[in-house]
Amino acid sequence: MADTAHLWAVGYDEINRASAVRDEVTKLAWGPGQGGKYLILLDAAVVVRHPDGSFTLDREPFPGIANILSCSAAGFLAGLVVAAPLTGATIGAFVGGAGTLAWAAESGISTDFIQDVEKIMGPGTSTLFVLNEEGDTDVILHTLHGMGGKVLKTNVDLERAKLIQATLAG
Repeated sequence: MADTAHLWAVGYDEINRASAVRDEVTKLAWGPGQGGKYLILLDAAVVVRHPDGSFTLDREPFPGIANILSCSAAGFLAGLVVAAPLTGATIGAFVGGAGTLAWAAESGISTDFIQDVEKIMGPGTSTLFVLNEEGDTDVILHTLHGMGGKVLKTNVDLERAKLIQATLAG
């Protein structure tokens, strides 16, 4: 996996909002006219913290080899937030993506990243985890403009994080 991968955890005050934003973000990578992808999206997952305090993970696989090669890093990390039990499928995905831990170490992502996001999430909220590489910045910013949300945690530089936060705020 490239060492330029960015991991984002963007929080929303509504349970369904992170899923809606994920749908828009994935269109940048896998939407109509796929020949002109605007975002190199490696993975995305949504974590919901229900009003009773329980967590659920929603991860939809992407078409194409790029997602397979990504080793499902965002999905795995988001799964750690919800303390998803290691089922046979989860273990298979993790073992199949043995590069995930090496990538996480290279990117500076630690269990602290996951624990920090978990602590920030209040009941009745959702968080979108996105793992991406570079893309067409102008198109990405235009698409994200006004979608709301708060960057809870990221592994990118502060200036880029501020730009994305300002864009989300619209």
